[in-house]
Amino acid sequence: MSSGFKLTMAQDLRLDGLSHVELPSDEQVVAAGRELLEDSKGWKKGKVYQNNTVQTCSRPKGPDDGASWHGRVSEHSPEEVTFDELWAKIGTNHSENEKEYIDVVKKVTLIKKISATQEIWSSYYEFPSVGVSPRVFTVLQVTHYDSNSPRTGLFISIPVDVTSDPELAKLEEKGVRGRYVSVESIKELPSGKTEWRMATSSSPGGRLPTFVVEKTMPSTISADVPHFLRWFQTVRDASEGKERLPTATVSTSTVEATPA
Repeated sequence: MSSGFKLTMAQDLRLDGLSHVELPSDEQVVAAGRELLEDSKGWKKGKVYQNNTVQTCSRPKGPDDGASWHGRVSEHSPEEVTFDELWAKIGTNHSENEKEYIDVVKKVTLIKKISATQEIWSSYYEFPSVGVSPRVFTVLQVTHYDSNSPRTGLFISIPVDVTSDPELAKLEEKGVRGRYVSVESIKELPSGKTEWRMATSSSPGGRLPTFVVEKTMPSTISADVPHFLRWFQTVRDASEGKERLPTATVSTSTVEATPA
């Protein structure tokens, strides 16, 4: 059943310092996210990227959308990343982690913590292309974890405007204001693998031609998967390395290393 709230880049969420907030509830956002992801399973399939591991799909812009939609789905063995490991990096400290594996994200800032499951973050992007100005994307982030089998986690980002609150607005970096909405789903599969599904609609703002952005979206969103996996492997290796370090045994006369 629809909650009445739609996930769309055209959604005009505003944070007003005088009247507190005009933000949707967790229930509304989660219901809309699930509805969108279910709908995305029927979108037109596109290319398969990253050595045939990431399937892309798309849907044209609808009457209530600010732009067309693009999606991707991939499955990952425990050797690559487990459900718990993937959800720990997507569902917790999302923006800070994203900055580590997406090169164009140069700075992320927590604008406001609304609740344990809702926060507003702003990300500052710098692009290598000559003549492309830095972009700023500010979003409401909503997390939802369902421990029922199969375990699932949802991470949803919705564009939000904080310019009406001077204290919050000054926390944003300077740049062309872009907008995006996205839903990411992490799901345990009966096979033991983990499914990572994502759908997004975006506009970089400024004068970048829409057709150029749309043309590159499938390859761009698919590339996030191997970027994440390579970064995560370094994190996992570092963690395992720390666990293998010998511990120090201290006595009154000597300090001995206990072999691992």
